[in-house]
Amino acid sequence: MIPLFMMTSRVTEVDGSALRINNAFQNSGLNTDSNLVKIFEPLQNASALLSAAINRLKVKSEQQTKDEVRDEKITGLYYLLVSFSHHPDAQIQQAALNLLGIFDKYGLAMKDEGYTTESSLVNSLQGDFSKPEQQANIALVPQCAEYIAALDAAQTDFENTRVAFETARAEEGTLENATALKKEVISLINGQLVSYLNVMVQLDEPAYGAFARMVEEIISANNEVVKKRRKQEEPEEENPVTG
Repeated sequence: MIPLFMMTSRVTEVDGSALRINNAFQNSGLNTDSNLVKIFEPLQNASALLSAAINRLKVKSEQQTKDEVRDEKITGLYYLLVSFSHHPDAQIQQAALNLLGIFDKYGLAMKDEGYTTESSLVNSLQGDFSKPEQQANIALVPQCAEYIAALDAAQTDFENTRVAFETARAEEGTLENATALKKEVISLINGQLVSYLNVMVQLDEPAYGAFARMVEEIISANNEVVKKRRKQEEPEEENPVTG
């Protein structure tokens, strides 16, 4: 008997297992079974939506990570300028104070702004620092050029993901929640596919046995991962990423 898919599986686990099951069906030679075809049509559709939802969440997560890196570079540059504004060398101190005065027009609070506003402020700060008189100040403050270059790189990296992020945000209201899709995929596998194969393998083992065993192996392997996680007492968070 094929076991049931565990509902506590994570979305990524369900996504990977469903993909393997779909691929196994494509290679099973059972596409002449109209009942299996009817089962797999909604299953393949739900599985595709689940994969898309996971990819959307990954893009959003990546954008957040890149923003955090950018925030770190903003903070690092600020404290570098604060530090050298107290330097004993008068030239270095004055150069740092000049640069700090420009930075203070934007302030560390720029990190708390929305993505679009923060990007605009960082771009404006970069523009101010690129002026000839400020380039001379930057040259005087040790490591300042490197810190600004690091911020420039972080800003570019962030902006390079912007199109993907905006696309993901636009899809936020049209794609179903990943957790709901996970439940739908499991319901289709347990309620239709497993039930049907458990019957058909009894009626015609030569025709259905190999595919049924493949599905059993895929589900069993997934369930074993879930059981091991339970034993380790890892908390199950019901959210779009791990739910």
